[in-house]
Amino acid sequence: MAFIRRRRLERELYSKERFSLLLLNLEEYYFEQHTANHIINKDCKDERKFRGSLKICSKSIIFEPDDNVQPIIKIPLRDCSSIKAPEDNEANNPFTRNTPGGISVVCSQVFLIKERNVIAPYKTVRGRTEHLFQLDVAWKVGDVVQTLHQLYRASCLDKMGDQAAMKPVVQITLQNVRRIYKRRHGLMPLGLEVFCTENDLCSDIYLKFYSCQDRDEVYRLIAKYIENHIAEHTAESYVLQWQRGHISNYQYLLHLNNLADRSCNDLSQYPVFPWIIADYSSSVLDLTKPETFRDLSKPIGALNKERLDRLVKRYQEMPEPKFMYGSHYSSPGYVLFYLVRVAPEYMLCLQNGKFDHADRMFNSIAETWKNCLDGATDFKELIPEFYENDSSFLVNSLKLDLGKRQGGKMVEDVELPPWASGPDDFLQKCQEALESPYVSEHLHEWIDIIFGYKQKGSEAVAAHNVFHPLTYEGGVDLNSIMDPNEKVALLTQILEFGQTPKQLFTTPHPQRKIQKLKSLSRTSSHSTSIAESPVSPNEESFEDLTEESITLAWNNIAKLKLDTQCKIHKEAITGIAVTCNGSSVFTTSQDSTLKMFSRDSKTIQRSVSFSNMALSSCLILPGDTTVISSSWDNHIYFYSIAFGRQQDVLLGHDDAVSKICWRDGRLFSASWDSTVKVWHCVPGETLSNKKHHFELLAHLEHDVSVNTMDLNAANTILASGTKEGTISVWDVTTATVLHQLPHHSGTVFHAAFSPDSRHLLSTGEDCCFKVIDVQTGMLVSSVTTEEPQRCFKWDGNTILSGSQSGELLVWDLLGGKVTERIKGHTGAVMSMWMNEQCNSVITGGEDKQIMFWKLQY
Repeated sequence: MAFIRRRRLERELYSKERFSLLLLNLEEYYFEQHTANHIINKDCKDERKFRGSLKICSKSIIFEPDDNVQPIIKIPLRDCSSIKAPEDNEANNPFTRNTPGGISVVCSQVFLIKERNVIAPYKTVRGRTEHLFQLDVAWKVGDVVQTLHQLYRASCLDKMGDQAAMKPVVQITLQNVRRIYKRRHGLMPLGLEVFCTENDLCSDIYLKFYSCQDRDEVYRLIAKYIENHIAEHTAESYVLQWQRGHISNYQYLLHLNNLADRSCNDLSQYPVFPWIIADYSSSVLDLTKPETFRDLSKPIGALNKERLDRLVKRYQEMPEPKFMYGSHYSSPGYVLFYLVRVAPEYMLCLQNGKFDHADRMFNSIAETWKNCLDGATDFKELIPEFYENDSSFLVNSLKLDLGKRQGGKMVEDVELPPWASGPDDFLQKCQEALESPYVSEHLHEWIDIIFGYKQKGSEAVAAHNVFHPLTYEGGVDLNSIMDPNEKVALLTQILEFGQTPKQLFTTPHPQRKIQKLKSLSRTSSHSTSIAESPVSPNEESFEDLTEESITLAWNNIAKLKLDTQCKIHKEAITGIAVTCNGSSVFTTSQDSTLKMFSRDSKTIQRSVSFSNMALSSCLILPGDTTVISSSWDNHIYFYSIAFGRQQDVLLGHDDAVSKICWRDGRLFSASWDSTVKVWHCVPGETLSNKKHHFELLAHLEHDVSVNTMDLNAANTILASGTKEGTISVWDVTTATVLHQLPHHSGTVFHAAFSPDSRHLLSTGEDCCFKVIDVQTGMLVSSVTTEEPQRCFKWDGNTILSGSQSGELLVWDLLGGKVTERIKGHTGAVMSMWMNEQCNSVITGGEDKQIMFWKLQY
């Protein structure tokens, strides 16, 4: 993780400097330094003088000797009884004689740090002591003493505003800024994280502002003037990539943490990762057994039923505000619990110069997991380092004295489970577990708890996922608290107790798509044996070959070339249907005609007019015997190809019929009368006058006009799009609505399920593509287009769309960008047909033409 890398870089760059901001207290600031001597036992036989640097901070005076053997001296300002520059007339004062530039400090307590340059707990020296610091530049003494007096008064009052009156200056050129993120700090929108050029001395900084307006203004100015600024992404931009396997579980969790304001530059909001493995006793880790894994549908505190029962009982008896857990799953203390071996100074800073008791240190993976299951107050999750490649946090390579346990054993390296041969092997197996099929299938359940809809409210209560109110954004308004002591106390509690991540999802998170067994067997030989694979290693089924040809076609979809074009209507073309053998193309148009076009002779063979109103769509029934057309005159017309005449008509709606579909003997019709109707259609005897028999099976009511619809592959789920931008997902078997989603701000032009039926893509006049997860109804991707896209075909990852201007556009949906522009019609592309192999396309345009496209590899 960047945290460990930065710590290592700091040690290399500043190996000669022992002072760091970690020696300061919470909300303390470092202002200036002066070259000086620290004089001990002035005018005595054992007088000693140590050269070094005097640091002026908002709550303390710190002297760093040049000699690394000598300890750093930290004098808290609150413990000072006198700070002065002795006057020349103080003849009896031993500090005045031959000491130009001297500052006398009398205090009741000092801390000695890094004696002999060893990182260890601070030594505390109590009792009245007097220190003389002699500045190299004598004329600065007055200013320094005046500053120290001001800071002394502020430190006693604990007024954060007074302490922050002066700030150090950090300069970063805009050309070095790579990206910036708005952050929360102390659960308030006050943070700004600035990432600079890689390998720069200052690779990143985290800034805290005192007003949201100031933070936002700085963000706006930086984003405006830097050329290579990477804009902030939304959670939905990553969901689809993760679902379809384009990013790993680890990468997805990092993205979610980033979007939820978790940063390795803020220990109070460090990235949170889940415990995955539950087996720390076996000699071999078996990732094929579900019992090897932790139940990801529950928070840590709910994994042990007996403990949970006690916590729930206490929760029920507790007065408001209620909470189930007295500690959080992520806090600075927990982060440093794991990282103490690589960041000991951070732990000393957090715990006032002390390490934790040896028995409470991070001694063993198994012990830590057991305590998280059984401990009365331990509910911590993991950090990203457990799923990365740097195992240094598990090894006491700095040879720190972390104490001795009750059994007499010194705290050294972390004890690993039997199935790990060493630290690197442990991390590798943790990575394999995180990316395993079991975790991929269940990770969305943990995301619901940490970042999703089970984070707050009644769903959090039902999931036993309720923490102290101060851990949630909005739990307290610090700006409304006037008492400075109370404000500091609350801020300290927020920063040190733990903070719940920003909520990213308010609906159930979709599950990840797991690849088919045969696909895994090709890419990972050790994952699936030949005996388990449904496909012979030397033989592929017809379905496999078809699937591979479709994949090949979509990989080359940008190579579509215009084969021929014909102007066959007098108005815009609204629908295209092609016979099974591909020889005849039927088209409908706003000119109210149905035309039959021969691909071989490139001539119109038939032209039929059912009424004087526009036709909106057409389809061919199985067997290529009948064409069905929908009309703005509220009717659906059946035309017999064999007999060349209208065969039947269905008056099915009270307004224009906008779209029709045919599946398994059922006709689906959408209309501007705000309904979608499902009909059972029994064909009549074609040689007699007997008409079709229509039986209404379902009536799907909408609030406004329905403009388009589509069915999933199993014909069980129907999606409809309205003129006001709403997408509705229906269970056809029960005629009930599953999701009603106002995703577009204007008419929905087209909607279609992905080939695997897991996602639904829609486009509208608001110039947006929207992808929803069919199971949960969650918006998982949104792509803005330059102009409206009227129709499209897609394979789940790539889109071929027809635009308002007439171009065919190829889209990388996951990247959210156009990868190819193909010149096409001179007006909007109104309709699109694609063959089963996805290598032949026909488009119909506002320019009254149909265009035939061929894929040329």
